[in-house]
Amino acid sequence: MSALGMGLAYGVATLVAMFSGMPIAFALGAVAVAFMALYMPAASLDTVTQNVYEEIASITLLSIPLFILKGAAIGKSRAGQDLYSALHAWLHRIPGGLGVANVFACALFAAMAGSSPATCSAIGSAGIPEMRKRGYSGGFAAGIIAAGGTLGILLPPSITMILFAVAAEKSLGRLFLAGIGPGLLLVTLFGLYAVVRFRKEYATAKAAYEATGASSPILVQDSYTMSERFSMLPRVLPFVTLLTGVMIALYGGYATPSETAGLGGLLALALIALIYSVWRPADLAPILSSTIRESTMLLMIIGMSLLYSYVMSYLHISQSTAQAIVDMHLPKWQLLAAILAMVIVLGFFLPPVSIILMTAPIILPPLRAAGFDIIWFGIVLTIVMEMGLIHPPVGLNIFVIRNVAPDIPLREVIWGTLPFVLLMFGAVVLLCLVPQISTLLPDLVMGPEAAR
Repeated sequence: MSALGMGLAYGVATLVAMFSGMPIAFALGAVAVAFMALYMPAASLDTVTQNVYEEIASITLLSIPLFILKGAAIGKSRAGQDLYSALHAWLHRIPGGLGVANVFACALFAAMAGSSPATCSAIGSAGIPEMRKRGYSGGFAAGIIAAGGTLGILLPPSITMILFAVAAEKSLGRLFLAGIGPGLLLVTLFGLYAVVRFRKEYATAKAAYEATGASSPILVQDSYTMSERFSMLPRVLPFVTLLTGVMIALYGGYATPSETAGLGGLLALALIALIYSVWRPADLAPILSSTIRESTMLLMIIGMSLLYSYVMSYLHISQSTAQAIVDMHLPKWQLLAAILAMVIVLGFFLPPVSIILMTAPIILPPLRAAGFDIIWFGIVLTIVMEMGLIHPPVGLNIFVIRNVAPDIPLREVIWGTLPFVLLMFGAVVLLCLVPQISTLLPDLVMGPEAAR
């Protein structure tokens, strides 16, 4: 069978397995093992477990469950809600300040947890009811949290970017630094949209009140004294200090990603024990079980995805696909557009982890040949995958929001997220026009990559 026929068969088999309802890890593993049995030497089946083990036995990948532990410690305790409440108290005077506070809370929690679903769940459980109580529409409230949650895969320590660094064989510290500028750009865009959308909903509610006398909670403004604002800080500042310390240790070269992840996880556990008295086995059980469950799921997907990629490479599917893309002789930016369009389509069905591990062997060689900065591309790719988290038909964050706020109709959630998809698309265009948004900080801190 030709490489084209093999590739088509491999792709169709993967889609059939995915749509059968089988978990992603098992779907990828089943397809890989089936093609190994059919088209590879029989002895290769004896090495399946060894291959999977060798792929995930990575010091860099060790940081994933440790970062998840840190995020679970904060998300499963009162720390996440206190962080949100403090931000709301300080930002309530801004029009749409509650929405802006939720954006910032998502950004800060994402920087602590490195997980998009964890951010959505932790901030959404407190933020959505508060916004609904104050008159925000269901779609607006859901859209803010769903979009804010996507920052979990862009702001360091992003689990998705850890995987990209492994797949692309690039510096994880440089990649983390490259995500900070675009992350702040998205936070700014989301915050500005929250202000504009609030003004619109406020004006609508005010017009209805003047016409019919029907009042809305959105017309009532919260008020906090300065002493109340400062009283909220003591519980929040230790976690912000923890985030800052982890970043300094990582970027300052004082510790490896795995060491900073381990230190961050242990310090997060220590802080919730001291501040919230979360130290008894019954209190720690939800944190540890959540960490084990999410870590196992991710590592299973990683191991099976890498086995899947190994089979693709052995059967020359990835090499032939990359060569076919090169042979099209597309201009540089058309090549990038074609690859990103492919990623958007994959985002309809697959989570970012699978997209990176399945496509990296195919798309990185042509991009290197075209002269693209792979670190910069990793950030652009991450934002495009963020879009996949909040658009149908899969949209992982959409379904997380549905679990957090089942009273909001799915249609409202989807319409609420679409403006944020457009904002992310605008951010991608801006990064293409001004790549220094992503590349300036790592070059300043670590020096130009060519010099390293």
